[in-house]
Amino acid sequence: MGQPDPGSSSTTTELDEGSGSGSTGPRLDLGHGPDLDSPQPAGCKGKIDFLFVISSGQFVGSIQEQLVDAFPKFIDTIQTKFADFDYHIMVIDGTASWWGTPFCSDACPMQPEPWCVDYPCAQLDLVGPCETTWGAGTVFNAGAGTLNKPCGLVGGKRYMTREQPEFAETFECIARVGGTGGQLLGHMLVNALSPELNGAGGCNEGFLRDDALLVVTLATNVPDDSPGTPDEWAQAVIEAKNGDADAIVAFGITVPKYKGKCDPMDTTCQFVEQFPYSHWISNETPDYGPAFDFATGLVEDACEAFIPL
Repeated sequence: MGQPDPGSSSTTTELDEGSGSGSTGPRLDLGHGPDLDSPQPAGCKGKIDFLFVISSGQFVGSIQEQLVDAFPKFIDTIQTKFADFDYHIMVIDGTASWWGTPFCSDACPMQPEPWCVDYPCAQLDLVGPCETTWGAGTVFNAGAGTLNKPCGLVGGKRYMTREQPEFAETFECIARVGGTGGQLLGHMLVNALSPELNGAGGCNEGFLRDDALLVVTLATNVPDDSPGTPDEWAQAVIEAKNGDADAIVAFGITVPKYKGKCDPMDTTCQFVEQFPYSHWISNETPDYGPAFDFATGLVEDACEAFIPL
């Protein structure tokens, strides 16, 4: 398992050697007698919900490019470690608007160059209410830096499952959210995991599972503009996982560190550090692969400690 060089700008979380996390270990009291016969087995058993919160503000193209390259390799690595790997993968961006460039939408079907080349004018009828719902999974990105097409997720869901064909291509489609939106990452994250969006009839219905580990990745190149505080966002995420912080792995790709720590203005980094299993790197890191390798270890450790409901 590759760990980023502690002396490089890509390592920004100090972890105890061999622990793979900032946790002091599973906070469990197994006791004796009846506890040994508990019907709830420890471990996530390969059931993991991955949520990506990606800035769609300006100058984020390189971040999205590296995510597209690194994440399928990360999934391959995890899949070798869990015999029955069962995943949900959802991407949300940093804005509530469907940023399929209003100028181009208004200009259809003329598609004036250079802004609207390949713009999906013929498919704008597919833009529904969830495209403009705060925290709904992305399934159809349009505009500069996107693939300008619906991503074809199986079953009409707003997240990928293991039934999804062409995994890498589909992840690229949903992860290239473009650069004409915003960076309300904390706010979108809280909404994405809310009972309203995950419950029956919600845009993200069925994404968040009580018996699955939650892996949250936030990616941005500027401080977050969300209302509230990192503490409040973290508490909302923990509440979504039934109050169990050990059921969450938090990974951040954010602004460079400040004197070896989170930049005082970097609320994304401050959010990530709220969790026992967490890691963050600078968005200027030339290769996200080693950090995702490190995250693999965090996922393994968290899975061993996780006790599903």
